[in-house]
Amino acid sequence: MDSPIVFNGVYKSYEVPPVYVVRHLSLSVRRGEFFCFVGQSGCGKSTVLKMMAGIESPTRGSVVRPPHVGMVFQSYALLPWLTVEGNVAFAARMQNFDRDKIHDLTARCVRMVHLEKFARKYPRELSGGQRQRVGIARALVVESDVLLLDEPFSALDPIITDELHAELLQIWAATKKTVVMVSHHFEEAVVLADRVAIMKDGRLDKIVPIDLPRPRDEDTTEFVAEVKELRRCLEEKAHHELTP
Repeated sequence: MDSPIVFNGVYKSYEVPPVYVVRHLSLSVRRGEFFCFVGQSGCGKSTVLKMMAGIESPTRGSVVRPPHVGMVFQSYALLPWLTVEGNVAFAARMQNFDRDKIHDLTARCVRMVHLEKFARKYPRELSGGQRQRVGIARALVVESDVLLLDEPFSALDPIITDELHAELLQIWAATKKTVVMVSHHFEEAVVLADRVAIMKDGRLDKIVPIDLPRPRDEDTTEFVAEVKELRRCLEEKAHHELTP
């Protein structure tokens, strides 16, 4: 299976002399999989996602990534002066699609996130969950094979989060996209991911496969065991040297 995203010996620093927030990162994300990063705040996982998006460049090493990706942000990042369909169409126009394709893609992606009745509403008129649905639709309209999500549900209440988890899995199954997500929550990672990467101190500590059948029931013994395993892995003392 080929890999649309490959990191080879990647280091990232924002300072000179360098202080590395990501160190010696090598990994391959498989085409069509749902891949999730977990780790404590400041461990480098969002920086890794930004390098996948092309927002940041590695200080050392190399990154293979597609020329365009769809990205969903924690803060929604919607344009307040545009409606739901306006925000989605704006992303389509940025891809230089023709007018008919922009119209068709916008309508299709708004339907995929169940916002047809809200298409002419502005962000201020939407709930947090609806705003994040707009963010997902805007990322889908890019028509990339890769969808990136940076803690997209962390500000939402549990009921809305569960609904969006289910909808995201439906979209993933329908589109066959490669999905990479950053999360703080072990339960979320186990609900969604095929594999979970554990980041510690800027390094990739371990990749844990999640072999549970979908849909995944959080009340089962097997689910709880997977969550406990992720927690145990994260709490283990890292055996890496802190120098590059």
